[in-house]
Parts: sequence; C-alpha cells; structure tokens
Amino acid sequence: MDALAIFGLALLVDLILGDPPNAFHPVAWMGRLISLLEKPGARGRPWFQFIYGIFITVLVATLFGTAVYFLLAYLEGISYVAYIAVGAVLLKMTFSFTGLRRTAHRIKKLLQDDKIDGARFELRSLVSRDTSKLPEPLLASAVVESVAESTCDSFVAPLFYYILFGVPGALAFRAVSTFDSMIGYHGRYEYLGKFPSRLDDVLNYIPARLTALLIVLAAAISRGSAGKAWRVATKDHGRTESPNAGWPMAAAAGALDVQMEKVGHYKLGAKNKPMTLDTIDASVRLSGMAAIGFVLMSAGVIYLAY
Repeated sequence: MDALAIFGLALLVDLILGDPPNAFHPVAWMGRLISLLEKPGARGRPWFQFIYGIFITVLVATLFGTAVYFLLAYLEGISYVAYIAVGAVLLKMTFSFTGLRRTAHRIKKLLQDDKIDGARFELRSLVSRDTSKLPEPLLASAVVESVAESTCDSFVAPLFYYILFGVPGALAFRAVSTFDSMIGYHGRYEYLGKFPSRLDDVLNYIPARLTALLIVLAAAISRGSAGKAWRVATKDHGRTESPNAGWPMAAAAGALDVQMEKVGHYKLGAKNKPMTLDTIDASVRLSGMAAIGFVLMSAGVIYLAY
C-alpha cells in the first residue's frame, strides 16, 4: 500500500503546510531551467523554434521524471520511511489546493478592505491577463474562474497522473504544465511554445472533463444547481480558447448561477446572480467538495489497483 501511503501523506502535507518557498520548490526549479533553455530557441526561425520546443519539453519532463524515479528506487532499497516521506513531499510539490484557497481568500479580504490595487496585484499569481484596470466584479470573476480551472490544473490533473504513473509521472506532467504556462501563448513564443501547449491540452483532456463532472456532483451534494452546472458546462465550454479550461469554469458558473467574463474573450453562464465577494467563498467551497470527491475516488482506485 505504498502508493496509498504516499498519496495520503502528500495530501496531509498540503493541508497543514501548504506550498514551500520557491527556493525549495521543484516547480520553481523547472521555471528557472525553462527560462535558461528557452532563450536560444526564441531567436530562431519558426521551424527551429518548433523543433527546439519539442526538444526542451521532452528533455525537462524526462529529466525530472527520471531523476525522481531513480531517487525513489534508491530510497526504497535503504529506508521504507524515507521512501514514503520523500515520495509524499515530491508528490505534494506537483499539486496545490491549500495555497489556491488561501490566495482566493486573501484577494477577497483585500477587496473587502477596498484595497483594489492590492487585489489586482495579488490576482497576477492566478491569471495571465492584465489585471491593472479590472473593476471589482471582474476581479471577483477572475478569482472564481481561477479557482475552478486550477482545481483541474493544480489538483486533479497531477494526481490523475500520479495514479497512472506514480510520482515520476506527476512530476513529468507538472513540467509540461509549467512549459505551457511560461511559453505556451501567442506572440514571441508562438512556435517555441506550440508543442508544450498542445501536449498540455492532450494531457488535460480527461482531467478537465473529470473535474467538470466532480463540480456537478459537488453542486448536487451541496444542494446547488447541479442541473445548471451540467447544462452550462456542455453548452459554454467551447467559448474559451483552451479546449479544456472551459469545462470546469463553465460547470462552476452553472453551479453558482453566475456569469464569468473575460472581457473580449468569453462569457460563461448567465447573469442570474451578481458576481460578489460571497461568490468567491462559494466557489472555494464548491471546488473543495469536488476535490474531496476526487480524493475519495482516487483512494479507492489506488487501493484496488495496488
């Protein structure tokens, strides 16, 4: 039951301690390595950028996945306790829910205190859009969107790949996800980031839809609008540029009976209720219930499989 022990301990570490400083975080190390590797490719022709993007994505994902595989294999042979403890800590580094919840509540508190500029600054850790001129309703909407999307990207997806491929698989997934967040967008990195962006889309295909179903289930359990969550998810998920992000966000919009909006890009759901600070709390509770559902489901799968 090693896999279940690592899984449970990793969740406990996240619940009690949250995320460590960047100096000790493997994802921050990935970011620094990616920053070093992307510079030569950014100056090349489109075909070179694309090939180089494939090379560095596979390199970094393989490097972290392989290093963790051999480290855990070594520890397993000399100390069972060290093997479980290190495996749990490394797995925890691939996901975050406590940190997401704390950030959402921190932004809500800033908005409550009329510290709009502070909320805009803090929101930059959750979204890539320009937050400098967002009014309070759109700030709240961005937080609610991020809570829903990150339930998939930062929680369900890495643990999904842990179930399939162990801690090395979760680290490799996080490497691809980090590439996508850093260079997987239009503009300067159009071709360099195309491969990691598409690979991230493929890897998140199942987790995104699974997260949407979990949000629908969470809405049903919490006596929310499960029917609306399902209808909005199936109707509006295609409005986002990402083929995956729309699923959990649209499901959350339906469950909360609000409209999420990124100006000039998409609107998810209907304006049946106003987007308020209380909506942020409701979104955190909804995602928390979805996360609990996924944990219980995952524990059952791990128990049966291992």
